[in-house]
Amino acid sequence: MKERTGICVAGNMIVDITYPVDVMPKSGQLVPITGDPIRTTGGAVSNVIVDLAKLDPQLPLQAVGRIGTDAEGEFTKAYLRQFHNVDLSCVKEEGITSFTLVMSENVSRQRTFFTFGGAGDKFCEADIDWDKITAEIFHIGYILLLKALDEEDPEYGTKMARLLKNAKEHGLKTSIDVVTEAGDRFKRLVSPAMRYTDYCIINEEEAQATTGVHLRDDDGTLHPENMEAALRKMKEMGVSTWAVIHCPEGGWGLDENGKFTSEASVKLPKGYIQGTVGAGDAFCAGVLLGAQKKLSLAESIHLGAAAACASLRMPGATEGMTTMVETLALHKSLE
Repeated sequence: MKERTGICVAGNMIVDITYPVDVMPKSGQLVPITGDPIRTTGGAVSNVIVDLAKLDPQLPLQAVGRIGTDAEGEFTKAYLRQFHNVDLSCVKEEGITSFTLVMSENVSRQRTFFTFGGAGDKFCEADIDWDKITAEIFHIGYILLLKALDEEDPEYGTKMARLLKNAKEHGLKTSIDVVTEAGDRFKRLVSPAMRYTDYCIINEEEAQATTGVHLRDDDGTLHPENMEAALRKMKEMGVSTWAVIHCPEGGWGLDENGKFTSEASVKLPKGYIQGTVGAGDAFCAGVLLGAQKKLSLAESIHLGAAAACASLRMPGATEGMTTMVETLALHKSLE
């Protein structure tokens, strides 16, 4: 078996186009856009791989996904090519790049999203040449937002579950992330994937919807006393190595030996948070990097929490990220 190194990040590759407006119009109304549109890369691949590239500029990274043969596709490639350790040779180009139109209200800061699946909806296992994947860890996201891979599979439950099984058979450690949505698709689409997952890193809403363990009330009250039960349920569903749950209040996990660990979030100074759009992906990147570096789960959750803090200080998903040493130092300064 070939020697493996680094991390492969697969799945959604999206361009977010943000338009500033004073207020969202009612049906049939017109409102002016008050400033220039802002384009940023988004999705599991772009966010997590850029965070990893910044945390460890020497770490070999592979991107796997679909973009279009359009301006947004070129924009995505140009941005990711800034990072010399990111390999884009496994990214397929066809059709129209997945994009999200974000209408951002200037006063209320409320954002309304209009998303187009595009090329990402067609991303499937046939797009992956397993012989070209040299990484040690294969991370894919987001389940519930990858249309072709969310399809039913008669043998494995979903196409995603089949893909993860094949990844393991090719000698890869597997990792999954899930998109947060309102609905009842979690148990049907996430559960089959967990049977072939080594690292599952999801937030409390996704964990609650998947496991059925109550973690947060409708009024926002968190139930940390139930985290261990939810994590053990994730293990029972098939997660082999690390089951991890994160939310603004902290991070919790069960390691490969069933040992429970937790870390409360640091209290951030007033005005510190400039944007939350990339915090979850940043946490995920930190935990994955810890796994790749053979850190303990407790150390990896700490690195994930530090990465999330770095992300929160800037409006964009990846703008606030820096090296692992600097990220940990920033977190320590906030304690």
